[in-house]
Amino acid sequence: MTNVPDSLRYTAEHEWVEKIDAEHVRVGITAFAAEQLGDVVFVQSPSVDDEVTPGESFAEVESTKSVSDIYGPLSGTVTEVNNALDDAPDLVNSEPYGQGWLAVIRVSGDVDAELAQMLDAAAYQALIAE
Repeated sequence: MTNVPDSLRYTAEHEWVEKIDAEHVRVGITAFAAEQLGDVVFVQSPSVDDEVTPGESFAEVESTKSVSDIYGPLSGTVTEVNNALDDAPDLVNSEPYGQGWLAVIRVSGDVDAELAQMLDAAAYQALIAE
């Protein structure tokens, strides 16, 4: 069974979101998405100060199988990117919920309200079980 931490929120596009504080969230792709992609060989990270819009691509992950867009899970501005992925893109595969995160976003709306609209772990498990 795929690892789906209870502490995170999820999108139907297989991104995870972790609340850091009252304004910021950390974003990555789920273990399920990483498994589907295969070996990640390159991550096109967003830039600091990039605007993120829900449902619109803000990053790309390239694997041995394909190139996949990473969609904004909520509205905000990128405040930090994971530069470790420049030299070690495979962290997306080996540590999708740890060192393989993609970006930190300062949420433009209410963080808790935005997260409440996302999938919880049980709902995401049900989605990937289909």
